[in-house]
Amino acid sequence: MELFEWVVAILLGALLLTGLARRVGAPYPAFLALGGAALAFLPGTPELALDPELALALFVAPVLLDTAYDTSLRDLKANWRPVAGLVVGAVGMTTAAVAWVAHALVPGLPWAAVVALGAVVAPPDAAAASAVLRQVRIPHRLQLILESESLLNDATALLVLRLSIGAAVAGAFSPAEVAPTFLFAVVGSLIAGPVLGRLYVRLTEQVQDVPTAIVLQFVATFGLWMLAERVGLSGVLTIVSYALTISRHAPDRTPAQQRLPAYAVWETAVFVLNVLAFVLIGLQIRPILARLEPGERTEYLLVAGAVLVTVVLVRLAWVLGYGLAATAFRRGRAETPHFGSGLVVAWSGMRGVVSLAAAFALPAEFPGRDLILVTAFGVVLGTLIILGLTLRPLLVKLDLDDDDPVGQEVGRARGEALRAALGSLPETDTPAADALRHEYEALLEQTEEAPDGEVTASSEHDELRRKAVKAAREVLSGLRSSGEIGDDAFHAIEDELDRVELSVVR
Repeated sequence: MELFEWVVAILLGALLLTGLARRVGAPYPAFLALGGAALAFLPGTPELALDPELALALFVAPVLLDTAYDTSLRDLKANWRPVAGLVVGAVGMTTAAVAWVAHALVPGLPWAAVVALGAVVAPPDAAAASAVLRQVRIPHRLQLILESESLLNDATALLVLRLSIGAAVAGAFSPAEVAPTFLFAVVGSLIAGPVLGRLYVRLTEQVQDVPTAIVLQFVATFGLWMLAERVGLSGVLTIVSYALTISRHAPDRTPAQQRLPAYAVWETAVFVLNVLAFVLIGLQIRPILARLEPGERTEYLLVAGAVLVTVVLVRLAWVLGYGLAATAFRRGRAETPHFGSGLVVAWSGMRGVVSLAAAFALPAEFPGRDLILVTAFGVVLGTLIILGLTLRPLLVKLDLDDDDPVGQEVGRARGEALRAALGSLPETDTPAADALRHEYEALLEQTEEAPDGEVTASSEHDELRRKAVKAAREVLSGLRSSGEIGDDAFHAIEDELDRVELSVVR
C-alpha cells in the first residue's frame, strides 16, 4: 500500500511541476529532472529496484514510436544533409570528446567504458526541445531538423553503446569481427521494421473494439523491441522504420472513433513514462552516492561537470562549424544557413530519457557503471536546466520566423478536401443534402479567404453550433438531475453531442 501511495503522490507532483513549467515557458522534463533529483536525496523515499534490461524497452520504445509516427518522410529527405550531420557527425564527435575527457580524468577506466559514457550522453532528447518549440513560433525547417535528429541519433548512440558493451565483455575490439554484426543490425532492422509494420496493419485492420486496438498497439511496440533485441537487431532502428511504415498505411484503415482516443492514450503514456524514468532512475542514484567515500563523490561530481561542459561545447562547435562551412560552400545560393538558426539548433541539445535509460541498461558488472549512471543523470539535469530554461528567451530574442509553409499546405489541403466533399453530395434538393452543402460551402469560402490555413474559429456558423451544443448539454444535465432519464440514456446523448462539438473548426 505504501508503494501505491508513493506512485500516486509522484504522479500528482509531476502534474504540478508540469503545470508550473508551462506557466514559466520551460520544458517540463527540466522540472521532472529536478523532482527526480530531489527524491533521490529525500529521506524516507522507498527503495525501488528496476531491472536494467527493462529500462530501454520500457522507457525508450514507446517514446520512439510516438515520435516516429509523426515524422514526415518527405521533409526528412528534404533536410537529410543537416540531419545526417547531427545524427552521425555530432553524435560521433560528442562520443569521442566525452571519452577523451573521461579517460583523462579517470585513467583507470577502460576505453570501452568511457566510449560507452560518450554514447550514453551523446543523443539529445526530443521531448525537452519540443516542449519549448511548441510555445514559440520558429522556422518550420528548424523544427523538422531537430525532431528528425532526435528520432535518429538514438540509433547511432545505442549502436555505439552496444559495440562498447561487447568490447568490454570480450576484453578487446576487433573491427573485422564487429562489422558483420553491425551491418546485420542496421540492414536487418531496416528490413524487419517495414515488413512487420505492414503485417501489423493487415492483421489488425478488422479490430473494431477501441480498448483492444490500443492495447494491441502497446503490445506490438514492446514485443517488436524485445524481438529485435533478442535476434541481434537494433531496437531503435526497427521501431523507427516500423512506425514510419504504419504511419503511412494505418490512417486509411483506422476509424476516427479509434484514432482519437488512441492519440490521447499515447500522449498520456509517454508523459507517464517520462515521469517514471526521471523518478525511478533518480532513486537509483541515492544508494550509489551513499556508498561512495567523500573523495570518490567529489570525483564523480567533477567528471559529471566536465562531461556536461563537453557535450554543450561540442554541439555548439559542430553546429556553428557546419553552418560556417555550408555558408562558404553555398555562397550566393538560396537557403544559406543563418547564425541565429544554428545557435537555436545547438542550444536545443537537452538530454533526457534515452540517456538515463541507456545508462541504467548497462550490465551490473560493466566497468564504471556507477560513475556512468551518476554522470548521465548530472548531464541530463544540467542540460535541461541550463539549456532548457534559457531556450525560450533565446528564441524570443532572435525572433526567427518563416512564411509558415505548413499553414499554406493546410489551407490548400483543406480546400481540396472540401471540394471533394461537396462533389460527393447528391444533386437532389433534399433538406439533408441542402443543409450539408450549405455548411461545406460556407467553410470553403472561409478557406479560400485564408490561404495560410488560419480558418477563424469564431465564424457565425461555429459560434451558433457551440451555443446549440451548450444549450443541449444543459437540458440533458437537467433531465438526468431530475431523474427523467437514467445514466445510460445520458451518456448515449452525451456521445452524440461530443461528436457534434468535435466537428467545429478550431
